[in-house]
Amino acid sequence: MAEKTIRVVRPTTSGQRRLSYIVRDGISKGAPEKSLVVSLRKHAGRDKTGRISVRHRGGGMKRKYRLVDFSGLGTLGQSATVELLEYDPNRTAYIALIRFENGRKAYILASDGIRVGTTIKTDTSAPLNPGNRLPLSAIPTGTPIHNIELTPGHGGQLVRSAGTNASILAKEGTYAHVRLPSGEVRMIHLTAFATIGEVSNSAHSTVRYAKAGRIRLMGRRPQVRGKAMNPVDHPHGGGEGQSSIGLKHPKTPTGKPALGYRTRRKKLTDRFIIRRRINK
Repeated sequence: MAEKTIRVVRPTTSGQRRLSYIVRDGISKGAPEKSLVVSLRKHAGRDKTGRISVRHRGGGMKRKYRLVDFSGLGTLGQSATVELLEYDPNRTAYIALIRFENGRKAYILASDGIRVGTTIKTDTSAPLNPGNRLPLSAIPTGTPIHNIELTPGHGGQLVRSAGTNASILAKEGTYAHVRLPSGEVRMIHLTAFATIGEVSNSAHSTVRYAKAGRIRLMGRRPQVRGKAMNPVDHPHGGGEGQSSIGLKHPKTPTGKPALGYRTRRKKLTDRFIIRRRINK
């Protein structure tokens, strides 16, 4: 993939001060593949009863959902050629349009380092090149991987955000010890597939949006501090002047503990976690 750089805007208005964006060299500017997009209905954070269940959602630009193949098992052993690298408004990473030998097209997560014309393959004996998918049993320890299957055959579920990668620390029995970007070390079955390399668009986290309008176009509405509200609207509300939240621990608008409170309960999958994630 072409090298990505961050360009800082030379401000001519106050709204452009400190604004930056990614120069997407090599990324297609055309319309997506028509057969691989579906309509995406907006919910604005509301559940089936019409009530807001997720705050700060709504508005934003219209967009279509790209059908990304996170598995590749349907074309096991077939080679495919990268035809286009595209921007996907539904995720932080770029996607690649690939064409198989039989003419079938599909979208996949673009790995850092692939370009138009690159040949990729999903197979147990595929070379260790960026974009190729192999089972964990065929990947050497220390190799950067992403789009990892949590359950074999279910498609990639882990490590799909821009610029992230995981690595295999060891293999023991029928499981591999995989270190995830959060610092968590988890046991994953050796028959699970993963993609070689790092997820594309690593510069995504360094973009400075600079103004509220760019955030609104992404479908995110303003966030109001709880302590700026009235007591009837938020547990942190009320008080005179610049008062604290008045509680020992912060709470959500519904009164549940927030900000650092562990919500994970006892689960059957706890036995697969060797080391917990690093709290940041």
